[in-house]
Formats: sequence, structure tokens, C-alpha cells
Amino acid sequence: MNILKAVLKHEVFPALGCTEPIAVAYAAGIAAQEIRDGIEEIKIKVDPGVYKNGFAVTIPNTGGEKGNLIAGVLGALIRKPELKMEILKSVSERIIDRAKELIHTGKAMISYDKSKTELYIEVFIKTESDSVRAVIEGSHMNLVRLEKNGQTLFEKESGEKDSADQEYKQILKNMKISELIDLAQNIDDEDYDHIKRGIDMNLEVSEAGQKLQKAGHYISDSVKKGYLLNDVFSSTKVLTTSAADARMSGLNLSVMSSGGSGNQGIVAILIPYNVGRYFNIEEAKIIQSIALSLLVNSYIKCFTGDLSPLCGCAIAAGTGAAVAIVYQQYRKDMEKITLAVNNLISDLGGILCDGAKEGCALKIATSTDSAIRSAYMAMNDYGITSMEGFAGKTAEETIYYLSKISKLGMAKVDDTILGIMIEKTL
Repeated sequence: MNILKAVLKHEVFPALGCTEPIAVAYAAGIAAQEIRDGIEEIKIKVDPGVYKNGFAVTIPNTGGEKGNLIAGVLGALIRKPELKMEILKSVSERIIDRAKELIHTGKAMISYDKSKTELYIEVFIKTESDSVRAVIEGSHMNLVRLEKNGQTLFEKESGEKDSADQEYKQILKNMKISELIDLAQNIDDEDYDHIKRGIDMNLEVSEAGQKLQKAGHYISDSVKKGYLLNDVFSSTKVLTTSAADARMSGLNLSVMSSGGSGNQGIVAILIPYNVGRYFNIEEAKIIQSIALSLLVNSYIKCFTGDLSPLCGCAIAAGTGAAVAIVYQQYRKDMEKITLAVNNLISDLGGILCDGAKEGCALKIATSTDSAIRSAYMAMNDYGITSMEGFAGKTAEETIYYLSKISKLGMAKVDDTILGIMIEKTL
């Protein structure tokens, strides 16, 4: 199995809007394709991570509507799951009005199931004559069950559900970062073009975001007014935060994701791209470095999980970007790469994920800054060693320790954050 190809297929794809509510819309679209009558009832159940991530994020093409519920109802009304994570391209005013009617009359509801520890989305739709249930589990587009009127239309066997689409994750989790470098160095033309497409997509989104008066605008304004230097740090932060501004504001533009996350795709792709361009690195090496960034991002999420209490843009995508920057100038120097990983994770290891929303742009600015700084220090042989904190002797060991903190030490964080978020709406 070519792990780079598997990662690009399953985790690096175009996404319109935050990937969690869009995955809800996708699941609802799959279910709704099996009905012919008008929807009388729709019930959505998700895991706490999906609930948290989609709680306050703006949904594209809705005029500012937020959250998983409106996304799911729209997906059910659109009924075009073939659009996958770009399903909300087909929103119309008529569909929005009908979705709001279903929600406001109590015919559409959403809840979360605390027992679900991995990504889980279940959509139940009832019409006058039929009922349909679709379940996605494990990853954003991994349909594991589809039922109609109590009869199973499609179901993955237990072993198939756990291994077929996710087998690459088990292989990736057991690899070393040095092996990921080998994969990136041997990228083929198909994957090269896929990454170039991702750069172009994310640059276009960033350009649109720079027209908004949000985080990216104020970083750019800080440069103009002398608060920040006009350097590689600032130019890269403007690129990444502006792209996040556009996504979190619900602009009708897709980004290329990474690790199943659009914001992580922005960090993992645009940071090494802009740093490489700034230092006149040849294109082929920049593309290789981005491939490595994407691989490291996915590698870390094999340990922390798809929806960790920790900010994936910081600890996963940021680390991938830092490793990519070192690779651009020092290739497979594992001592420097280990220092870069240790530097970034020691710096940003405690940043919490409190769901997708406009404030994510601020965390992306922090991730961007730390990725470049961590790489620069590492390239000069300075960094956090295993004598300090939870840093390990190897990059892999540091990532493992981080996952222990995320899964064991922060087990109650998501429940606490969700409680606060829900309390504010009462």
C-alpha cells in the first residue's frame, strides 16, 4: 500500500465549509436519496467532537446560519451525496426556507451521544410512507450502514468497517517520520498535481479572506502600521489566517483539507508553500515538503484521534509544517526534524479545541508563527530536549506522549467545553 496515496485519497480532499457539519450534510444526503416523499421528521445524532466542532461555525451559502443541524437538514433537502464534501454548493433560497421551517417547527433535531469516542454521525429521516437511517463512522465519508423501513440496504462487516478504509492508518501509525520523508521524496506526477491543486485552491480562499475585515486583515494592518515586521512570519500569517477567515465566515469557496480538516489543510499546505517561495526553494522540493507536511499531520492524528480536545491546527498541522520547513533546507536530517517537532509541541501542546468558528483564525496565526520559529531554531540546532517536560528522545516519542496527554489527561475537557457552549445558549 502506498501510504501517501492513501492519505491523499482519504484525508486530503476539497471541502466547502467546516468538515464536520458538511459530513453531517453528506450523511443526510445519502439517507434522503432513498425517500420520495417530503420529509416529516429528521433526527441527527453525533459524537461529542462533531457536535462541538460544528456548534458555532457558519455554514456556506446560508446567509450566516450556523451549526450542524442546519447543515444536516440542507443536505437532506439537497439529496446530492455525489458532491461529497462540497454538497452545500447546491443550496437555494427555497431549500434554506424549508430547512428553517423544519427546524423551527421542531421536526428537525440534533443530539450527541457521549458513548461515542470516535467520529460518528447518524441521520434518521421519516416521511409519510418511509423511514431511512444512515450512519457514518470513523472518518467523514465512511458510510457503514444504510437502512430503509427497518431493512438493511448496505452495511460494512465489523472487520471491514474497522480495517478496509482505515487500514492505512494502522500502517501509518507504525511508521517513522524518516519513512514518511522517503514517501514524500518519491512522489509521483498524479500526487504532485493533486498537491499543486491544493495550493491553488487554498491561495484563492486566502485571497478572498483578505478582503474581509477579520484576523488576516488586522495582521496585515499591523505590518502597515509598524507593529509587525514585513517578513516571512507576517506574510505567511496573513495567508493562513485570511484563508481561515474565509472558511469560518462561510464563503462559497472550497479548500483542500488535510487530516480531514480544512483549517489543517490551510496550515499544512500554505505555511511550507510560502516559506519555500520566500527562500527561493525549487518548486519540486516545496511540493515534496508539503507532501511530508500532510503525512506528518495525518500521522499525528493517528495518535491523538480525528477530533481531539487539542487544536489539530496547532499540534498536528503546525508540526507537519515545521517538519516541512526543515526538510526544504536540510532534507532528512532527523536531529533537526526532532528538535522542530519538540519545539512546536512543547510550545503549543496545550491549545484547546473549542470547536470551529471565526476564532480559529487566531489559533492558526499562532500555529503559523510557532511552525516557522520552531523550524528556524531546529535548523540552528536549538530545541527542547527529552530532559524537559513531555518532550521525548525522538519525534515519534514526543508525539506518543502528547497523545497520552490528549486521551488520558484531558479526557473530560470536551464534556466541560460542551457544557459551557450549551449553557451559553440557554
